[in-house]
Amino acid sequence: MLGRVSARPLRLDQARRIALAAQGFDRPRPQRPVTTRDLQRVLDTVGLVQIDSVNVLTRSQYLPFFARLGPYDPALLDRMRDRAPRRMVEYWAHEASLMPPRTWPLMDHPRMQRALDGSWGGMQRVAQDHPDLVAAVLTEVETGPPRTARQIEAALGHERSGPKVDWGWNWSLVKNALEQLFWAGRISSAGRTAQFERRYAGLARVVPKGESGPWLDPQRRLPPEDAYVELVRIAARANGVATEADLADYFRLPREDVRPALARLQTTGELEEVRVEGSTRPWYLHERARRPRSVSARALLSPFDSLVWHRPRAEALFGFHYRLEIYTPAHKRVHGYYVLPFLLGDRLVGRVDLKADRAAGVLRARQVSWEEGRGGSSDRAELDEELRLMAGWLGLPDGVVEG
Repeated sequence: MLGRVSARPLRLDQARRIALAAQGFDRPRPQRPVTTRDLQRVLDTVGLVQIDSVNVLTRSQYLPFFARLGPYDPALLDRMRDRAPRRMVEYWAHEASLMPPRTWPLMDHPRMQRALDGSWGGMQRVAQDHPDLVAAVLTEVETGPPRTARQIEAALGHERSGPKVDWGWNWSLVKNALEQLFWAGRISSAGRTAQFERRYAGLARVVPKGESGPWLDPQRRLPPEDAYVELVRIAARANGVATEADLADYFRLPREDVRPALARLQTTGELEEVRVEGSTRPWYLHERARRPRSVSARALLSPFDSLVWHRPRAEALFGFHYRLEIYTPAHKRVHGYYVLPFLLGDRLVGRVDLKADRAAGVLRARQVSWEEGRGGSSDRAELDEELRLMAGWLGLPDGVVEG
C-alpha cells in the first residue's frame, strides 16, 4: 500500500480516542429535550444504524441514539423513517440497516445488481422460477399503499398454508418475491409495524425530495468504482482510524472492491496510512478525524452498535473480547443472553445482560461482568446511574433489579 515505509505511529490510546470521537462519543449529551436534528446528527456521524428483531430490551436501532444522546422519544426516530420527508431509509448494508437516503443509491452495485444476477445470496432464484409471480408482486406494491408481506399475500390471493418448503426461513413465495425486489432496489420500505414487519412500498412513494434521479433511474447512479469510493469514505469518517478489514466490514463490501477505493482516497490525501501501537496491520486515518486528548463517555452499547459490531476491531482497540451469545445454549453462555458492553471514559470496562421486564415494570440486570481491574465503587456507581437512566427512558417505573 502507499506510504507504508513512512507511515507515522499512533499510540493505542490515541487511536482509541479517535475511534470514539468518530462515532460521536466525544460530544456531551444534550442537557435539553432531544430533537430530530440531534438524531439526524447521530445518523450522519455513524453513517448507518443496524436493525435487529430481538426485543428483549428494545429494538436495536433505538439503542445507538440513546447511547450517544441519552433519553429521547423513539417516536421521533420512527417519524424520520416513516413519514415524508424521510430522513432515513432501510436497506441491506451492514445487515438490515437504516441509512440516510443519499446512501441508498450507492448500494446499487454492492447489493442491488448482485441480487439481480444471483451473485449475492441467491436472491434471483424466485425471479427465475416464478417470474410471473414476481411481476405481479411488483405491480401490486407499486399500485397500492405500503403493506406487509401478509397483506400483499392476501391481496394476491396467496395463502401460507401447505407443507414447509426450503425458501428462506420458510418464507412464502410472495415474501421471497418481495425480498428479491427489495434487495434488487425495485421496491423499498415505508417503515415497520409494531410487530417488526416491513411495510413494502413502491420507490415513488418513498423517494425523498431531491433524490428522485438516482433513486428512480439506475442510469443516474454512480459507476461501481465511484460508489465504492463513497462507501469507503463514509466508513472511514465513521471509524476515524481503521484497517482495511474494518472499512470493508462497515458496509459488508468485498475486499477486492475496497482496495482500489482505499488507494484513491490515499492519493487524494483523505486517508493517511498510520501504524497503530500493537498492530502489525496498516491502519488508515481520515484527514478530518478529531483527535481528542480525552473522552469522558458513558454508555451501554447495543450488541449491534457500530462501535463494536466488528469484533476484531473491538479487540484491537479496546482489548475487549465480545461475542453474541443469543444463539448459544443457556448453560454454555459466559456473560448472558442480551449483553451490552459498558463504555466508560475511553475504555470498555464491563458488560451487562439486560432485559426489560415490562410486566414487572423493571429493568433486569441479570448479570454484570467486569473487565480485569475494573468494577470498583466508582465504576459501579457510573453503571448504576446509566442503568437508572435507561430504565426511565424505557418507561420502567420500578427501576433496576440486579440478578
